Amino acid sequence: MKVDILAFGVHPDDVELGCSGTLIAAVAQGKKVAVIDLTQGELGTRGNAATRKTEAANAAKIMGIHARENLKMADGFFQNDETNVHKVIAAIRKYQPEIVLCNAPEDRHPDHGRSAKLLADAAFLSGLRKIETSFEKAAQKEWRPKYVFHYIQDRYLKPDFVFDISAMMEQKMKAVLAYTTQFNSTDTSEPETYISNPDFIEVIKARALMFGKRIGVQYAEGYITTKMIGVNTFDAFIMHTT
Repeated sequence: MKVDILAFGVHPDDVELGCSGTLIAAVAQGKKVAVIDLTQGELGTRGNAATRKTEAANAAKIMGIHARENLKMADGFFQNDETNVHKVIAAIRKYQPEIVLCNAPEDRHPDHGRSAKLLADAAFLSGLRKIETSFEKAAQKEWRPKYVFHYIQDRYLKPDFVFDISAMMEQKMKAVLAYTTQFNSTDTSEPETYISNPDFIEVIKARALMFGKRIGVQYAEGYITTKMIGVNTFDAFIMHTT
């Protein structure tokens, strides 16, 4: 299945926290959207690989995306090496996205930055025809996404652009809260963590409010790009009221 947008998260719930408002908006606009989690989040203090899998499936239904899969790399220990780059290249060639969304280039969790570099490298290398990959025993053709955008996560990073998610904020938060072991959990049998504290959810909302305020809307998600974006019409700017 060819998609318009392929969003990667190193852990299940990264995509929901970082860019799910954008994905929900894209689906509403008729775009094909898929999500790939690199790891099962098995090192998380709360929950386990099985509960995270169920939560990710529930969140996918809430977002309305067209496909979701997990590459089962080693949480905390995966490397930007040939084996993992090939896995990501095969995924990119399978879905042939025009746009890739992925983790922040630098963040509180070291997996996030390492994932960002892995994805950026793989997105470029995926366009080299002499790198051979296969899907269901069939050779894949080379494919390079037009853009790789990094969503902003825990640490504040100045965005290069922001995406209005005002109409999608409620649905975004439902997708985030689908991870019942991770956020706002009333289960006291496991220790409280940085993200299970209810204040963490308020920070997510506050970040979206802050980015929204910068463009005169209620809520927005921020993105970083290393590639200059060109336009051939001002229609997008003229239609956007602030």
